[in-house]
Order: sequence, then C-alpha cells, then structure tokens
Amino acid sequence: MIVSDVRPVPARLWELPADDLPPLLLRPEQVARVLNIGRSKVFDLIRSGQLRSVKAGGSRRISATALREYVARLEAREDD
Repeated sequence: MIVSDVRPVPARLWELPADDLPPLLLRPEQVARVLNIGRSKVFDLIRSGQLRSVKAGGSRRISATALREYVARLEAREDD
C-alpha cells in the first residue's frame, strides 16, 4: 500500500463516505438474523415493548442502540 492511498480517519461520522457508514436503523429481518431468531419473533418483541422501534415511512426499523439495550437486558436477566 502506498502512503498516498491511506485516507485520514474523519473526526465526524458525517464526513465518512456513504458506503462506509454503519446503518443507524436496521430492518426487522436484519435484527432477526443478528439475534438468530425469526422475523415474527422480532415483531412480537416490538409489539410487547421489549424491543424499541421507529416508523420510517411505512416500515418498522430498529436502531442499533435499541438492539444493544435489548441484548443487555437479556444478559442482565441471565446474571440474576
């Protein structure tokens, strides 16, 4: 690799090229895959209030933060 090929790390998230940005909102299918559960179970978790979601257009989306919080609550229950 040539030194001129190395891009500086941006100080702010919005300075990243669009292809390098992590998704801020995940589709239920993506969450199901990450949690290794079915898509319908993701919707059950949303309906029961265990997993926070937002409406984006006509679709449900789950933030990475909401997903981390849900997993942290599961882990906390295991520690009890």
